[in-house]
Amino acid sequence: MSIIPARLLPILQATFINHFHQRLLRTVACRGLRTMEPLRATQDPQVMTTLTGVDTKPQAPTSRDPAMEGLNPTPVDPPEQEKTQRTGLLQGETVVREGKATILFPSANEVFYNPVQEFNRDLTCAVLTEFARDEMALRGVKVLVPGEKRVVVSLADEKVGPKEAMSEDEEEGGDKGVEEPIITAAVGERCEKGLSVLEGLAASGLRSVRFALEVPGLRSITANDFSAKAAALIARNAQHNGVTHLLQASQRDASMLMYEMRGKKERYDVIDLDPYGSPACFLDAAVQAVAEGGLLCVTCTDMAVMAGNSGETCYSKYGSISIKAKYCHEMALRIILHSLDQRAAVYQRYIHPLLCVSVDFYIRVFVRVRTGQAVVKNSARRSVHSAVSLLFGGFVFICCVFFSVKYSAATGPPVGPDCEHCGHRHQLGGPVWGESLHDVAFVQKVLSAVSANPSRFGTARRIEGMLSMVTEELQDVPLYYTVDNLSSTLHCSTPPLLQFRSALLHAGYRVSLSHACKNALKTDAPPRILWDIMRCWEKSNPVKRERQSESSPAHRILNTEPILQACFDVREDANPQSRRRHLTPVHRTKREPGRNGRPCLTESVSVLVAEESQHIWRTRENSVRTRGKIRSQMPPS
Repeated sequence: MSIIPARLLPILQATFINHFHQRLLRTVACRGLRTMEPLRATQDPQVMTTLTGVDTKPQAPTSRDPAMEGLNPTPVDPPEQEKTQRTGLLQGETVVREGKATILFPSANEVFYNPVQEFNRDLTCAVLTEFARDEMALRGVKVLVPGEKRVVVSLADEKVGPKEAMSEDEEEGGDKGVEEPIITAAVGERCEKGLSVLEGLAASGLRSVRFALEVPGLRSITANDFSAKAAALIARNAQHNGVTHLLQASQRDASMLMYEMRGKKERYDVIDLDPYGSPACFLDAAVQAVAEGGLLCVTCTDMAVMAGNSGETCYSKYGSISIKAKYCHEMALRIILHSLDQRAAVYQRYIHPLLCVSVDFYIRVFVRVRTGQAVVKNSARRSVHSAVSLLFGGFVFICCVFFSVKYSAATGPPVGPDCEHCGHRHQLGGPVWGESLHDVAFVQKVLSAVSANPSRFGTARRIEGMLSMVTEELQDVPLYYTVDNLSSTLHCSTPPLLQFRSALLHAGYRVSLSHACKNALKTDAPPRILWDIMRCWEKSNPVKRERQSESSPAHRILNTEPILQACFDVREDANPQSRRRHLTPVHRTKREPGRNGRPCLTESVSVLVAEESQHIWRTRENSVRTRGKIRSQMPPS
C-alpha cells in the first residue's frame, strides 16, 4: 500500500475535481442536455423570495454564461453577465435555459421540470402572442415583437412564395396615411390595458417567466402552485429574471383560486393548465374563471385513458367512452373538447377551438370561451357518438339530437350491430366533439409569425411543420383512416400513399393528411369507396386466396366485386405543399438534430433507454449461457 505525501494531496484533489468537471461537461454536450449547467455557489446563499402580496425591487433579466458557449452559442452582453454573477445562488444549484428565460433549479428533484415539452411551451408563446395581438388591437394597443417581420405564408401554390418581408419600422414608414394605435406594448413591459394570465400549475415557473420575457401586451402573470417549495422557487426565478413587476408567485389550490376569480371584473384573460396527468378536476373552475372571449390552454398527458385502454375511467373523468383505434389521438382531442363544452354549457358559456394538436405523448388544446344562450342550445348538435368497426376501424357518426323547427331526439340507430363490410360487430363510443378542431384563419396568423421570425423559438421548424399540416387538414371531416390498417385486413401489400390519395381524388372525393398520424388519410369518401380502391389494388397485387378462410373478413371483402374502378395514376395535387416543402411535423420517434448538430434531448433520452435495455438483455443472455455451460459440464446423476 503506497503512502501519498501530505503536500501532494491538494494537487491531486484539484486535478481530480477538474477532470470530473470536464467529463461532466463532455457528457452533457454529447447527450444533448444543452439546458443544464452547473453553477458555483456564492458567498451569500440567502435569496429573497417574492410571494403574492410581497414586493421586492425588480432586477434586469439575466443572460447566458459564456462558459457554455459550446452548448449554447447565444451571445451574452457583459453587463448582464455581471448581473447574473451578482445574483445569489444556493449550494449545488443548476440553471435551465430555455428561450429567453434562465430558471434556477435545486440539485434535488424537488420541483417537476420536463425538458421534452419545450415544443409545448414554444407553441404556447406563439399562440399567446397572436391572441394578444388581436385583443390589444381592439383596445387600441399595438404589440411589438423583437425581430419580427410580417410574412404571409401561403401553401396554395408552391410557385407563389411568401410576400416580401417588411420590418415593423419600414412598415410604419411606408403606411404613413394609415392611422396606427398610439399606445405600444413591448415584451418585458407592463401594459395597463394588457392581458392578465394565470398559470394554475406552474411548478418552477418556467412557462410564466417565458411569457413575461417573450409575449408583449401583458398586465400581470400569476404563477400558482400548491407546493411551498415550488412557490418559493417561482419567486426566486421571477427575481432572477427581473420580471417581478409582471410575475407574482402564488401558493394556492388551483381550483380554489379560479373559483374565487369568477367575478366578471376579476376573471383572467388567459388561463394555462398543464398538469402532470389529467386536467379533469380543474376544468369546471377554469371555464368560469376565464374572461369573456378569453383563451383557455389545456394539456392532457393521460393518453392511456383517452386512447381507449380504460374506457370507464375516461367516462368518469371526461364524460365520454374512448375506443382503442388507429385514430385514438384525434379521438382524444375531441373527447377533451366535448368535456370543456359540456362544463362551459352549465354556465351558459361555449367554446371556440383555435388550435388543437396531438404531440408526442400528450395533447394540447387552445380554445376561446364566450357566453351566449342561443349558441349553448346547439351544444347537443356539436356532440356525436361513433359506431366503430372492431376490425379495420371504420366509423359512422350518430348525432345526439335532430333540429328542424325545434330540437328533438335523434332517430336510429343508423347502423346494425355488425359491420356490413367485414362482418365484425360495432362498438359505440363517445359522445365527442363533432365540429372543427382548428380556426384556420388564426392558425395561419401564428404560422406567418413563426415563419417570419424563426430565431425566436428553438423548435420553430417543428412548429412550422405542425401548423402547415394543420392548415391543410379537412376541417369538416372527423377522424381518419390508415392505409396500413386497411392492407392488414386484406393481408395484401400496402399501396403507396400518393397512389391511394390519387385514387380518391380521381373518384371525386376530398382527401388530406393529419398531423396526428404520419400515414393517416382524412377523407369524405364512405368506407365502401375505400374498400373498392383496395379491391382494385389487390387485383394488380394479388394475394394467395387459397390460404384465406371462408369466414375471414378478407375473404368476404375480396369476394365482393368493386363498383368503382380505381385509377392509381399519381396526380400533382395528391402531394400536399407541406410535404413538398418538407414541413411535416417531426415526431418523437424520429431523429431530430438539435442545435450545433448535436442530437436533441428527446433522442438522447430514447438512446439512453435503448442502451440500458440492450445492456439488461445482454446480461440476462450471458447469465443464461453461463448456467447452460455449467449444467453441461456437470456429471450426469
